[in-house]
Amino acid sequence: MTILGDWGTTRLRLFRLEGGAVVDRLVGPGIGQITSSPAATFAATIAPWQAAARGGGVLLCGMAGSRNGVVEAPYASCPADPAAWAGATQSVEIDGIRVTIAPGLSGANFAGRADVMRGEETQIFGAVALDPALAQGRHLLVLPGTHSKWVELIDGRVARFHTFMTGEMFALLRDHSTLGRAGADVAGRDEGFVDGLARAGTGLLASLFEARAAQLIEGRSHGWAMGLMSGLLIGGEFAEALALAGDAPDKITLIGDPALSDIYAQAAAAHGLATVRLDGDACVIAGLRRLAAHLTSTEAGSGEA
Repeated sequence: MTILGDWGTTRLRLFRLEGGAVVDRLVGPGIGQITSSPAATFAATIAPWQAAARGGGVLLCGMAGSRNGVVEAPYASCPADPAAWAGATQSVEIDGIRVTIAPGLSGANFAGRADVMRGEETQIFGAVALDPALAQGRHLLVLPGTHSKWVELIDGRVARFHTFMTGEMFALLRDHSTLGRAGADVAGRDEGFVDGLARAGTGLLASLFEARAAQLIEGRSHGWAMGLMSGLLIGGEFAEALALAGDAPDKITLIGDPALSDIYAQAAAAHGLATVRLDGDACVIAGLRRLAAHLTSTEAGSGEA
């Protein structure tokens, strides 16, 4: 397969490869933004590459396999390795193009409750391809985002994971609560983040209202208040995750956007944790390439053309 894609809630990203390297990209609307059917949206987005797509097929991960996506790809159960993940892929034809869709993962989280992911598993298995040290022993991976994922990796297999709605909660508080309405000055965000980290773990609900009160009474800026909320939420995520994970290692691997990884690294340092950082896009592409190679090998072994 020469075309790989990550279809998330906010955007569809397609990558065309030649000789194993990305030579071109296309971007389309996310599953949460489409105004026509997923199939029609996909066909319109990939139209410039139609000939190549019909010749080699397309491999997608992410929300393409959700109930609102192209075709539902059932979750692969944890613990899961790349073979189990590849074994749960689904295929469908769209406008003469064979589209193969990666499944997400499901399993019990750190508290023994139900949890799911779609898309992050591609980054996780891609991270193992980029950093072979992750294939041996126990590692703790953190994927910051709207729904932050903490992942226990054992010998390259996803043993269990836990989702924290940190990014979504921040957006809801920023856009739809009274906490962010008292000012507009964006200065002071870094200071507010440090203050939030220092207070984190001592009572989130009891601390959040300071974001508004300090603007009204102490002259704090809007930027400081947003930083405070971010520090409280991310610091709270770390406190909860480390308590739930049990015997945590002294180093975590961060996978994601570099700017977001920076602030998560700051939170990790506050908890005495060293960090290794991997770029989220690079991990997505590496994971999709790994999946494509596994599928090709499986088809060749079964005698399919």
